[in-house]
Amino acid sequence: MSRYRIAVNLELTSKCNARCVMCPREAIPEQRQMTPAILDAVLARLKPEDVFRVVLAGYGEPTTHPRFDEFVPRLTDHPVQFDMVSNGQLLDERRLRLLDGAIGTLIISFSSIVPAVYDAVHVNLDQVRVMENIALAQRTLRQTTLAISLTPLSECLDTLPETIAWLRGNGVGNLTMSPTLYDRAGTLNGDRADGQGSSHRDLRAVIRQYGLHSQEMDFVPSLRDVLAQRLANRFKCTPRNIDVLISAQGQYMYCFNDIGHRRPLASVHDLSLRQAIALREETGADPEICGDCNIQSRYGIAELAGAAIAYLRPH
Repeated sequence: MSRYRIAVNLELTSKCNARCVMCPREAIPEQRQMTPAILDAVLARLKPEDVFRVVLAGYGEPTTHPRFDEFVPRLTDHPVQFDMVSNGQLLDERRLRLLDGAIGTLIISFSSIVPAVYDAVHVNLDQVRVMENIALAQRTLRQTTLAISLTPLSECLDTLPETIAWLRGNGVGNLTMSPTLYDRAGTLNGDRADGQGSSHRDLRAVIRQYGLHSQEMDFVPSLRDVLAQRLANRFKCTPRNIDVLISAQGQYMYCFNDIGHRRPLASVHDLSLRQAIALREETGADPEICGDCNIQSRYGIAELAGAAIAYLRPH
């Protein structure tokens, strides 16, 4: 059996309190909540030799889970690092203190300091409240790192300078952006993403211009792991193969970009993570999921070469 480490995208819930324009909520058939029994089974399956990080995300907002406050303390002593992506709406001081030290990095998605832009992108959220929570997180967190994931839509990029100025003015220095605007299985409208999913901009140039952290390699443990998974997998899609989505129902999914959870591989109750990875290695492209998806080309030669140089540098 092949050996390489991956990232795990863990979906506590598919429920969300937002209707962000870049997220195809209509493709999610029903709202699902992870049960305590499923979480226990998942945690038992996560081994450091298989996993280098777990990100609480999926296609829902983790903090909307009714047992979120009960779940977080279970992560504290686990040998695998947990991070979390949130829209920030429900991150009050009590929640932030609960998260501090239980997760490695708290990543808050944020689109713009301009109210009209924020409200158009992060639909249903309260921009003032989210901004207050970002500033509060910066002041409160001591053991957990705060990061802001800036939305790479064209309208957000137009207001990026003032957004960055506000964040840095509040002491938030860890600003990140994806160099790819995901076309999630063809669900983005043509006016929002070109064939490369770059929102009509060279996002890598934007990232360089503003000194942001590129999320390109955040799900890559090492170049050796990338090469190992590429050799092992029948379908050569690096983004899919370096990440496994575990759904709120405890299913290992064929791809994290399977919005509708149409192709589960197996249950955490039946197979170990390593067994699920081995099962996925034998699968080919799924036309229904892969046909209009733009993430397969995310990792180019230049990016992998840059990663190789970074890994070879002495630390």
